Amino acid sequence: MEINWEQTKKQNEAWEYLLDDLTNELLFGGGAGGGKSLLGCAWLIIMCGQYPGSRWLLGRSKLKSLKETTLQTFFDVCKMWDIRNEDDFKYNAHEGLITFTNKSTILLKDLFLYPSDPNFDSLGSLEITGAFIDEVNQITFKAWSIVKSRIRYRLDEFGLMPKILGTCNPSKQWVYQEFYKLWEEKRLEVEKKFIQALAIDNPYISKHYINNLKSIKDKATRERLLLGNWNYDDDPACLFDYDTICDLFTNKAVKSREKYITGDVARKGRDKMIIIYWEGLQAKEITILDYDIKKSTSKSAEWIINYAKRKQVRHSHIILDEDGVGGGVVDQIDGCVGFVNNSQAIQPDEARLDKTKIVNYANLKTQCYFKMAQLAEEGQLGIDEPRDSEIKRLLIEELEQVKQKNVDKDTRISLVDKDVIKENIGRSPDVADALMFRMYFELAKRPVPRIITL
Repeated sequence: MEINWEQTKKQNEAWEYLLDDLTNELLFGGGAGGGKSLLGCAWLIIMCGQYPGSRWLLGRSKLKSLKETTLQTFFDVCKMWDIRNEDDFKYNAHEGLITFTNKSTILLKDLFLYPSDPNFDSLGSLEITGAFIDEVNQITFKAWSIVKSRIRYRLDEFGLMPKILGTCNPSKQWVYQEFYKLWEEKRLEVEKKFIQALAIDNPYISKHYINNLKSIKDKATRERLLLGNWNYDDDPACLFDYDTICDLFTNKAVKSREKYITGDVARKGRDKMIIIYWEGLQAKEITILDYDIKKSTSKSAEWIINYAKRKQVRHSHIILDEDGVGGGVVDQIDGCVGFVNNSQAIQPDEARLDKTKIVNYANLKTQCYFKMAQLAEEGQLGIDEPRDSEIKRLLIEELEQVKQKNVDKDTRISLVDKDVIKENIGRSPDVADALMFRMYFELAKRPVPRIITL
C-alpha cells in the first residue's frame, strides 16, 4: 500500500519515538485538535502492513465510544490512503476484530474498570505486538500497566521494542502524575515520552475549529482544550476548582483567638501523618511527622500533647482521624475529639422542628468537605504555606481529586471513594483530609444563647 501522509511537526516528533529503539511508553496530546487519534490509527495501520502476522490492540475506556469515535478515524485514515474494507482488510464488528490480508490483526478492546473484573482477567493470556489507547485518561493506571505487560507477541522476530501509545486531553488523572508532571519538571524517565500537541500546532485543521475553541465560555474547558493547561479540570463533580485552591494560599481568614489542631493519623506504609495548627480558619502551620514518631501511637500522642501545650491549644480543640490506627492515638489524649469518616452527618438545630432542613449527606466526611468547599469559595479559609512548598503541591493535587459521586443521581450526597483518589494520584489524600477535619468544629457549633436583661 502507498502511504502519503503530511504529518504535523508534533506528529513527526512522535513518529520518531514510535520507531526508535528506546521509547516504550508515549503520551501524545494535551489539547483538542492536535491530531491525536489520527496518529494512533496511522501507526497501527502502517505497523500492520509492515509486519505481516503481527497483532495490535486498539483500546478505549468503553467499546461503544471506541466504535463511535476512534474507529471512525481509523476508517477515515484508510480511505485517505485508499485502503479498502473487504479488499485490504475485513472488519468483524461482532468480534471487534480487524484482519488485514497479510494476517495482521487489530483487536478492539474495552478497558473500563468493571467491579466484576478488577484485575482485568478479561485480557487473560492476551499477547500483542503493540497497543494504542485513545483518551487514556479515562482508563485506570492498572489497565495501562496490564496492557503494557501483554506486549510481547513476536517482538524478537520482528526486531521491535514493546511500545504503547496513549492519547488524551489534559486531565488530573494518573497521566498527570506519570507523564505530564514529570515532563514539566524534566524528570520523565528516558524510556517514557510526552509530546504536547495543540490545535495551533496542526496546520491542517480548520480555522473554524480553533475559533470554536477560543469561543468556549467556560474558563477551565477553554484552558484545557485550547491552551493545553493541565492545571484545570472541567469535571462538574469537582468540589474545588483550580483558582479557588490557589486562592487558599493567599486568603487571610478573620483573626481569631480560637486555636485548633487537626491531624490525619498514619502509622506504617506510604501514608503521611499530617498535623495542622489553626488560628480560627487560618491554617498557620502544617507538619509532616517523622516516621520514628508516627510508627508508635504513644510517641504520636506524646508529640501532639507537647505541641498543643506549646501552641496553647486545649485538648477539646484537637481532632484526629479515629479510623484505624488513629483510635490508638485519640485514646491517649484526654479530651481529644475523634473523627469517624463514615459517621452520621451533623444535623442543624432547626432540623429538629423543620424536617426540610435535614441535610442529606452520606456521612460526616462528605459534609465536612462540602463545608470546606463553601468556605474556600467564599474566601473565608486560608493557609500559610510558601509558594513553592511541597505541602502546597500535595494539597493542590489532592483537593482537585475531591469529587461528588453520582452527581446526576437523586441519592444521598457522597464523595468518590478514597481508593479512586489513590488510583489517580498514587497516594492517600492525607493533607486534604487533615485540613477537612477542621470543619467539624464549624458544623458542631451551637448558637450562643442570648441573655436578656430586664
